[in-house]
Amino acid sequence: MPNATDASEQDAVQLAATLSGNAVDSLPEGALAGKLRLARTEQRPLRVKLGIDPTAPDIHLGHAVVLRKLREFQDAGHLVVLIVGDYTARVGDPSGRSTLRPMLSEEEIEANAQTFRQQASKILDPAPDRLEVRRNSEWLDMPMAELFGLLRTTTAAQLLERDDFANRWSAGEPISMLELLYPLLQAYDSVAVRADVELGGTDQRFNLLLGRDVQRAYGQPAQAILTMPILAGTDGRRKMSKSLGNQIGITDDPQEMYGRTMAIPDTVMGEYYRLLLGHEPDQGGSSPAASAREAKRALARELVTWLHSAREAEAAERHFDRVHIEGKHPEEIEEAVVRPDDGQVHLPAVMAEEFGISRSQARRLIDEGGVTLGEQQLTAGEHDVSGERADGQVLKVGKRNFRRLRMS
Repeated sequence: MPNATDASEQDAVQLAATLSGNAVDSLPEGALAGKLRLARTEQRPLRVKLGIDPTAPDIHLGHAVVLRKLREFQDAGHLVVLIVGDYTARVGDPSGRSTLRPMLSEEEIEANAQTFRQQASKILDPAPDRLEVRRNSEWLDMPMAELFGLLRTTTAAQLLERDDFANRWSAGEPISMLELLYPLLQAYDSVAVRADVELGGTDQRFNLLLGRDVQRAYGQPAQAILTMPILAGTDGRRKMSKSLGNQIGITDDPQEMYGRTMAIPDTVMGEYYRLLLGHEPDQGGSSPAASAREAKRALARELVTWLHSAREAEAAERHFDRVHIEGKHPEEIEEAVVRPDDGQVHLPAVMAEEFGISRSQARRLIDEGGVTLGEQQLTAGEHDVSGERADGQVLKVGKRNFRRLRMS
């Protein structure tokens, strides 16, 4: 008969296997099970860390892959420590970049940081005993003597082993001291919050492992780490990123979320199902093409239901069918009140105001045939129309943006 110790060991191993599902790496081998045993022995939740730099105002589905995994830890009784990197954002994470990232202003960083807790709480349990949100400016704005102590924990050779730096070093490209400092600052976050486990994308593997080294240098037990796959963007090739324009935001309105999901290539659909919904797509359908089409519709419905509601998912699907399959305008279209100038309406200005794009982008969309007014496609250079022609007409930009124009 197995004794209680054996049963506890088996439970920890099984839970570790469940929690590391879909992860690319669980390092070191057996470390997560060891942390789970320790938590049970000490009768406390594990402190499970994720750091996100507020370099953009919105969290997208790429972030949701890791947030969903964090929710699994919460549901198993553990505490998620979400670190908003308002200080490290001033440095810029060099992961996957060949050059130094542009610096954000403090105002931009603060504005982005303000939205993170609210958005993350669409996926995470916000209860105080399940979620702790911290900003790393709390501890990284440190005296010089403390910074010197942190620098002593790591050698330049260690940092240059990182792929991003090694490739640039061998190519003779410059590496700023700020970039070399970034992995150390992120590692110190683990010391500051006494992390038991840290999660991140596969592009963060070096940083997560360095966190273990720095924790040991400060006399703390080294964290276990899980790396999660990088979700492809809507182009199906590059990682999801707002800067690349291939993102689906977790706070996108239901119609936008449904439509952008329907635009992803079939080749990455299974990845979206596994990483975001935790199951494989249904393989039903009368033909492979029909199966893929229905699976993508089901994916879009499930994502909107998860992040909004089932009612809004149904409405988003009806909107998609009406606009993209039946070729009709949406049932409800927001109005834009426009004041003509000498009887003329400058459409790039209207598009910039209503859809948050630049005027140069708007002119390019018109010139490329991506804009219609009423039933007529605008031609290249047709940037100004009469107020009489525009009044009451629907301005359609791209596939999903509509406004009914009203002259003031």
